[in-house]
Amino acid sequence: MTPKQLLAAGDSSTSGTTLSEALRQLSNWFPRAVGNRIERGPAAFQEPKREQKTSEHTKYPLRQLATTTERNFWELKLAEQPKSFWYPYSTLHNVAVLEELCSKAHVDLLELCRGTHGKVADIGAADGDLAFFLEKLGLSVVAIDNEYTNFNRLEGARTLKKALNSSVPIQSVDLDSQFTLAAQKYDVIFFLGTLYHLKNPFFLLESLARITKYCFLSTRIARQTADGSPLASHPVAYLLEPRECNNDDTNFWIFSDQGLKRLIDRTGWDLRSYLTIGDTTGSTPADPERDERAFCLLKKRPPSFTANPNPVPAGEGPGKTTVSWDTVDGSIGRIYVSVNRGQELLFADGRRSSASAHWIETGSKYEFRLYNWDHTELLANVTVTRKTQ
Repeated sequence: MTPKQLLAAGDSSTSGTTLSEALRQLSNWFPRAVGNRIERGPAAFQEPKREQKTSEHTKYPLRQLATTTERNFWELKLAEQPKSFWYPYSTLHNVAVLEELCSKAHVDLLELCRGTHGKVADIGAADGDLAFFLEKLGLSVVAIDNEYTNFNRLEGARTLKKALNSSVPIQSVDLDSQFTLAAQKYDVIFFLGTLYHLKNPFFLLESLARITKYCFLSTRIARQTADGSPLASHPVAYLLEPRECNNDDTNFWIFSDQGLKRLIDRTGWDLRSYLTIGDTTGSTPADPERDERAFCLLKKRPPSFTANPNPVPAGEGPGKTTVSWDTVDGSIGRIYVSVNRGQELLFADGRRSSASAHWIETGSKYEFRLYNWDHTELLANVTVTRKTQ
């Protein structure tokens, strides 16, 4: 069976096979497939332990598979290039943390990814391990990174894609430019370990809020400066010297705990769950021994759109209501009005503002509709009437 067939088998609506059983079969299938690809006969990969089903295994069904898959990927990588060629940090170890985030929010990781758009994105993909892992679970994934700052200029992702016979598109995008992914919509974006590498994280998070409903975010944070000055309780970010952190001049902003949370709120997101790992008591912006990472599950906040008063009080002459809106993600919204289901007329536009309608008549219905800028997506609507007496 292929990975997609196995995942389909895990859908209780089409088969009695459970998700756990589908994942177990996939963990067996993948080593054999990789072994065939590198022509070494029977695969020498370590099989996952056949543990008894426990509540922990049921709660976190992907973490063991991710660990096994990472070992398998390294077998493939080292058959193609020496270890020094590849991105040196573990990507798939994040899967266990992502599952814990989902558990705290009472949602399922794979179910979030199977939304209406049928696509997820891994931004800051490094060698593409997470993207290829998700593809093996039946998801349509795009891997995005900047080839000019990527560890091996994206040659690692391209090499692994070929070795896996993968269909994952690999896109090079400079997130520090005024980039756009507006033509795409994603159910989930994975944005792990990349935020502090960007010059303008505010712009980036606003941009992501326009193209996805959910985002998994991780970034380095700090509780104090190197000399012990406290940061944790202040909504601030520390600007690194070019070589201060890991001798890497692509590191820029290290947020405090409260700074990161305020950034999330200001860019149009609700924080569904949050946890930190590493040095959670004395972390600093640059010391490799005092590294703390925050992991977040974000959900796009819906636009705010109201009319007040509604219904409009009765009285002499036309009545008045004030329409207020906030697109929350920094985009320009356009408000149209339709009277008694008639033709739409442009009423107002802007990111967040208010506008008054002085012509509300008794006996008519006024539907105000908030659209995105190009009038292709209805964001919110409200119907206004007037009291008869």
